[in-house]
Amino acid sequence: MKNFLMGVLTTVIVLSVGGFAYLRLGLIEVRGDLPPSRLETYLMRISVHASVRRNATEQANPVQPTDENLIAGGKQYLGECAGCHGTPGKIPKFPSGLFPPVPQFPTEGTEYTEAQIVWVAKHGIRRTGMFSNGLWDSDQELWTMAAFIKRIRDLPPQVKQELAKGKKSGG
Repeated sequence: MKNFLMGVLTTVIVLSVGGFAYLRLGLIEVRGDLPPSRLETYLMRISVHASVRRNATEQANPVQPTDENLIAGGKQYLGECAGCHGTPGKIPKFPSGLFPPVPQFPTEGTEYTEAQIVWVAKHGIRRTGMFSNGLWDSDQELWTMAAFIKRIRDLPPQVKQELAKGKKSGG
């Protein structure tokens, strides 16, 4: 039993020192013009999602998803988010140019709850390009935008029409 425990301890130490040396010697690939490995993608995805779930206080959206509120959220989304996350009905500008890829909400939707969307928009996600909008958007604005984002793939016809009018007039 003692030999087994020494073997386990030795393995843990060797793996830890080896992993540290691998990182410290710069052997890990960090270039932005190459896709990350499957392992890196998997680890980042599960860690980001776990952190968002842990940090976002689950609560009901205080903004009701009325047509008026969805239009307001849609206008805010088009002005602040669509450049990276996509405009409904348009082909994304850079579908594979960033790692991790930017979620294209009009085509992909999101698996996050509205409370989690607010948390991500408010605080951002480090090393992804998602900055913290909470610096200039109020909680009310973030909740309004979250209502829109959560429903972006299934918007009522009147909301779609109103937002399309705004795009045509340049606003």
